[in-house]
Amino acid sequence: MPNPNPLPNPNPKPASGLHDLLKAYVDEGKVPGAVGLVARGDTVEVRAVGTVDVEGSAPMARDSIFRIASISKPITAAAVMMLIDDGEIASDDPVDTWLPELAKPMVVRTPSSPVEDVVPAARPLTVADLLSSRAGWGFPSDFTLPQVQALFEVQKDGREPQGFPAPDAWLADLSRIPLLYQPGEAWLYGTCSDLQGVLVSRVTGRSLPEFLAERIFEPLGMTDTAFEVPAAKRDRFTSSYRIAPDGRGLELADAPDGQWSSVPPFPSGGGGLVSTADDWLAFARLLLAGGTTAEGRRLLSRASVRQMTTNHLTRPQREIGALFMEGQGWGYGAQVDIAPTDPWNVPGRYGWTGGTGTTGHLVPATGTVTLLLTQVAMENPTPTPLMRDFWRRTAQ
Repeated sequence: MPNPNPLPNPNPKPASGLHDLLKAYVDEGKVPGAVGLVARGDTVEVRAVGTVDVEGSAPMARDSIFRIASISKPITAAAVMMLIDDGEIASDDPVDTWLPELAKPMVVRTPSSPVEDVVPAARPLTVADLLSSRAGWGFPSDFTLPQVQALFEVQKDGREPQGFPAPDAWLADLSRIPLLYQPGEAWLYGTCSDLQGVLVSRVTGRSLPEFLAERIFEPLGMTDTAFEVPAAKRDRFTSSYRIAPDGRGLELADAPDGQWSSVPPFPSGGGGLVSTADDWLAFARLLLAGGTTAEGRRLLSRASVRQMTTNHLTRPQREIGALFMEGQGWGYGAQVDIAPTDPWNVPGRYGWTGGTGTTGHLVPATGTVTLLLTQVAMENPTPTPLMRDFWRRTAQ
């Protein structure tokens, strides 16, 4: 089915040097292929380079489908904000109304305490805690802490979605792990986005895939964004790789008929989606337009978009997760730049990276969207050299 909102054709000449940048990484064997997109207003440049797998079975294309990992997070946050706009929930509501498993949580006495050494939470967890990733579950910079080690048993690698149990079982497992910090005290990475997805499902009585399809994907013409890739589309689905243990070459992480060939038991709001360059661009443009589609249909209120793209963290809260954010802030679902530490860190820039090798950002002040889709997984939370070179090349 063709995209109902076709975008301008990419420029015939790679004036930005984007093609040459991506081709250099492909030629060096760092990635089999990549799709890079830069949109400034109505001008869109898309470069598809390399192939969909290491065998070179098909060339990479503008409409190639990728596992987008954590750049799913802004989409899930937008879904929660829609429920706030609808009056179904409020940001200061305790989440135990819908997630009773999380009523009366316990907190480790200090971050380094054993998981058995706990005290009661000072207050209930709220919707705002989940949106801002300050609920007390998630990953800090120090992975050696006892509570974090316990969390790894529940918050597993989202790049293998079929390994998660169903949402109710996952939530029950999570509830047995104490919080690392008191509610609202610290930004911690990851878990809150999955909690947001469960919240959407519990509030609406529908699955997260159903809600996202009806309220976001269909209105925006995001025809290739979902938690699975049907057989009819797998010829466009890229293979996924990780760097081999010896650091030489790539090894297969997931094939087109693998983890995403069916909807997983747990549709991860934190990183379970597949998508294409044009689909993610459509979502980014929704935020740039203050919550309206190209046809003028309002999906999000302007106030909700502002909340999503505004930093909600204090300096001490940011420092706890410095490994992930490198000194920048966090809105709802993604990073918000607050300091111009590098050429690409424009204050107000909103977006994130994905562990499968993706990165997507938008700059409200300039109307710019930059998106990089690759098939090679990140080895750790630090952005890859390709990501940094892409950001540098596409910076305003």
